[in-house]
Amino acid sequence: MSLLRSMHVATSLLTRMRERRTVRAFSPDPVPEQLVLDAIAVAATAPSGAHQQPWTFVLVTDPEVRARIRDAAEAEERAAYAGRLGGEWLSALLPLGTDSHKPHITDAPHLLVVFEQRYYLDSETQHKHYYVGESVGIAVGMLLTALHLSGLAALTHTPSPMRFLADVLDRPRNEKAFAVIPIGYPADDAVVPDLVRKDLDQVLVRV
Repeated sequence: MSLLRSMHVATSLLTRMRERRTVRAFSPDPVPEQLVLDAIAVAATAPSGAHQQPWTFVLVTDPEVRARIRDAAEAEERAAYAGRLGGEWLSALLPLGTDSHKPHITDAPHLLVVFEQRYYLDSETQHKHYYVGESVGIAVGMLLTALHLSGLAALTHTPSPMRFLADVLDRPRNEKAFAVIPIGYPADDAVVPDLVRKDLDQVLVRV
């Protein structure tokens, strides 16, 4: 690829990604599943510690299971907003306008739950995975990028605690929930908080 072409691609990507916004209200309009599957495939190309790829992506399609996830998530969130989070965290959340009500779990046409594999199970033998959180975090970042470039909106929801997800989705004991990600198009009345991203010179240090 020529230098000119490379610079054009980089500038175009920056322009597109500056348009990305987190959405909390989703339209019920259907989204082709292949778009979501392709984004997951992109995420699965992420680098990982010792190339162990310690992630599992669970695409939840059963409406009853999604309803169970929402009920459990909202129960945890009610406890969190009632005081479990602490005053400082609740103050930080105020500009986002969030609360314990989580309709996105059942409203979005697709629901993806990402699990991190804390270790590898070979029969009953445990094998250590390395840099699990970092690896799964990179994969989720690539997933969000792929979804946005495909014209889709997403939300990284992390109800606290998330142990109920492994139970509801019958995941093995080596897996721990990392994020719940509803995927779809924004609702017509979706409200996006007027947040300002830091400029490059605020986050970049040259040494």
